[in-house]
Amino acid sequence: MSGVARVAILDSGIHASHPHVMGVKAGFNATGVGSETEWMDRMGHGTAVAGAIRALAPEAEFLAVKIFEGGLRTNLDVILRGVEWALEQGAELINLSLGTTNAGHAGRLAEWVQRGAIWVSAASANGAEAYPGVLPGVIGIELDATLEREERREIAGMRFAASPYPREIPGVSRERNLQGISFAVANVTGLLAGSWSELVTRDARGAADWLRKGSKSAVRAST
Repeated sequence: MSGVARVAILDSGIHASHPHVMGVKAGFNATGVGSETEWMDRMGHGTAVAGAIRALAPEAEFLAVKIFEGGLRTNLDVILRGVEWALEQGAELINLSLGTTNAGHAGRLAEWVQRGAIWVSAASANGAEAYPGVLPGVIGIELDATLEREERREIAGMRFAASPYPREIPGVSRERNLQGISFAVANVTGLLAGSWSELVTRDARGAADWLRKGSKSAVRAST
């Protein structure tokens, strides 16, 4: 098995030449707006997410999947179109820094979770449970601002808390930088991708086991 993880980042695209990203293996525009090959990030969010993952996983291969166009909103069909392409490209980790509180979407999402890859996704949105993060077989993430980026805290089962901060920008205070659940998800994806060779089994259960007791940095005890 390869020691390098292939990570699909479903977001606003990625600016592949950004120095925090250092390259993208392939990309796809799932939005239906413009060509499928037009996956360049024009918002900056997906690039920041990719940079956060890259800082923790320098060797990972990135697949850029554009699901946002003109704002951080999308729909289920676009998400699943992006997931389908990512799986066809051999994605092993799917970073989905969003969640829907619409329980009506749970069934379709659950079907795709079973088709492959380890999904890492937000488990809450505006105080409510979010899908797919709360589904069985998904590494669901909540944020905890007391954690450092290399830390995580088990909540229960496959749900973990992580730092909401991206990689630091020289001269910019943490409070003025981007922050939120997107980066909590990215930090966990980065930890998993950066320690890919340590996972005993490369599935959601193996990922959760590693997050509970893996050797990379600290596992913060629940309080």
